[in-house]
Amino acid sequence: MKLPPEVYSIEPNEETLEKMRSFYGDMASESPNEYIDIFYQAEGLSVAIYKKNKKGHVKVVFQGPNAKKEVQIWDKDAKGCAPKAPKSPLAGKIINVFPQIGSDEVGTGDFFGPICVCAAFVKDEDLEEIKALGITDSKLMTDEYILEIGPKLIKRFDYNHLALPNEKYNEVHDEMNMNAIKAKMHNRCVLNLLKKHHGVAVYQDQFAEEKLYYKYLKDEPEVARGIKFSTKGEKLFPSVALGSVIARYSFLRKMQEMSEKYGVKFPFGASAAVTKFAKQFAKKFGKDELKKVAKLNFANYKEIE
Repeated sequence: MKLPPEVYSIEPNEETLEKMRSFYGDMASESPNEYIDIFYQAEGLSVAIYKKNKKGHVKVVFQGPNAKKEVQIWDKDAKGCAPKAPKSPLAGKIINVFPQIGSDEVGTGDFFGPICVCAAFVKDEDLEEIKALGITDSKLMTDEYILEIGPKLIKRFDYNHLALPNEKYNEVHDEMNMNAIKAKMHNRCVLNLLKKHHGVAVYQDQFAEEKLYYKYLKDEPEVARGIKFSTKGEKLFPSVALGSVIARYSFLRKMQEMSEKYGVKFPFGASAAVTKFAKQFAKKFGKDELKKVAKLNFANYKEIE
């Protein structure tokens, strides 16, 4: 098993922190980690400035292929942390009903890129490997590590996946909201797996109340029922965690393909930095091209002239 890329951590003083915030300002991105104050991301590099700890210290973590070179700008004596597979929070908390199918989605909070949904099938004998790989909520794993293990996951495990391009998303969003779109995608992925694995327990990371979820599906010809919904499902159900990671892997690959097509690095999230990038993209490629890669119902689009 390949391990995550080497990580570098420093604790700069306030003067250096201010310089870093200014230096990396255009790279600002969204981070789901509640302990991170500011997150920056670029090709081959992520920089996370953490919130002050109880002692008043601020830790800055550099990760990615370019981390070693980058950290030495700020601290020539910085030493890397030994790379390790992340410890899985699943241990001791899982719902151990096997086999099971679980589904999750990514991309719903990103102005750029598709919505990706994945349902994954997990057997009892898969659990040890899932834990060893540190599989959990994809938001708690680094993108570099997900890209590293993604090819192995899609070969090793049975899953069903859907990706909704933004052109199609913009078309269907005129008729239904985000949660309705997600419900239909989850339903299709789960149904496709249930046809291969009859009578298996199905779990889902909850994004809508159960009655509302099924209301979104009232016009569907087939509906998977008996699903057990739970918030933070990625930490309870190994299948949901696996679905989350495969969906994130798919999303990252789609973003890479977009970047290669246009020769630019698309940012994640929906921050002010993303809006700034979108304005530059529209100026260079035109608004019609922007409509192909962005979600037009986001507030970011309203700020573009």
